[in-house]
Amino acid sequence: MSFENQNTEGATAKAIEEQTSKLSSDLFLYAALAAMGTSLTLKCLGRKHTALFVGQWASPFLLLGVYNKLVKLEGHDAEDKTVNG
Repeated sequence: MSFENQNTEGATAKAIEEQTSKLSSDLFLYAALAAMGTSLTLKCLGRKHTALFVGQWASPFLLLGVYNKLVKLEGHDAEDKTVNG
């Protein structure tokens, strides 16, 4: 009996992984820091609602960075390397 993983990535997931793997993980960290800095600046300028809106972008940027790192480590590229390597 074989317990090989028969689940493979769909075409859409592979296309997204190919594009996101080209981006540096640092890009997402810098984007999150920029969102926090912009939010602080807006808060100091008295634009409370806009500051809150922009400040909430930091979490999605950081999550995208984690996704990017996982794609690079565990995405279909890792599977292709083990099959072809």
